[in-house]
Amino acid sequence: MPQFATMDSHPELKFTALDFSKAAADGAFQGYASVFNAEDLTHDVVAPGAFRDTLAERGAAGVRMLFQHDANQPIGVWTEIREDGRGLFVKGQLALDVAKARETLSLMRAGALDGLSIGFKARKFSRNPKTGVRRLETVDLWEISVVTFPMLPGARVSHVKAAPFAGGVPTEREFERWLTRDAGFSRSEARAVLRSGLKGLVALRDAGPGLSVEDRLSSRIRAAIGLLRTSI
Repeated sequence: MPQFATMDSHPELKFTALDFSKAAADGAFQGYASVFNAEDLTHDVVAPGAFRDTLAERGAAGVRMLFQHDANQPIGVWTEIREDGRGLFVKGQLALDVAKARETLSLMRAGALDGLSIGFKARKFSRNPKTGVRRLETVDLWEISVVTFPMLPGARVSHVKAAPFAGGVPTEREFERWLTRDAGFSRSEARAVLRSGLKGLVALRDAGPGLSVEDRLSSRIRAAIGLLRTSI
């Protein structure tokens, strides 16, 4: 018979392997932070419904996005966290105004970061005395980190656009398509870049009443530069 226990007193970490190479230019990504009924390298299994209570209490806004579990390095926000038939599905948005988030995006797209890791406390669990496998029935989810080393091979990030210029220098048409589709520029902004670079963007400064070109485009330019560094 399994042995049941409640609240483990120490915070724990649990990793899942991901493919971050598809992360979007604007820092958006999605995937699974945990997979149900899959034994990980520490002989733990997460049961369906394990996150239900904590998500009802906190919601996505109450779960922090950190870099390598460092509370001093928040790098974005979780815009959606929910359980489905496979596991804990998440959507995240890196805050590209933060230097560490920009670095994280580059590392994700380059394959240097391999997954997500949940930081939690076990509220209720059972342990099989024969196999030693612990089944996590209810967990208190605190944070989800982008990390280097995976522990559970099953969970993967599914949407992050691949490096667009891996084959070499793009044509003008390919570069304009990348600016509008991936880097977040409007068509007029993209054409201004192609026509006369920064001077073309400055010429658009009055397009948004009361907003300078720096206010409107700085985050897009930073995101574009970060993406290009991992693409060419």
